[in-house]
Amino acid sequence: MIEKALDQGKDCTAILQQIAAIRGAINGLMSEVLEGHLREHLGAEDISQAQRQQELDDVIDILRSYLK
Repeated sequence: MIEKALDQGKDCTAILQQIAAIRGAINGLMSEVLEGHLREHLGAEDISQAQRQQELDDVIDILRSYLK
């Protein structure tokens, strides 16, 4: 949709608003999924310290990649 709008020379302001809305939606989704993962996996009482550390390392790697 955005690529088509750019190709058609649509108003840049409208395109920027769409991009901002998409970014907001993605950030909200990331927040929800991250919270669920942290609560389910890192908050679990039945995992070992090694498993918890691996989960933490995985989340840190994902966050670093996401925030680049």
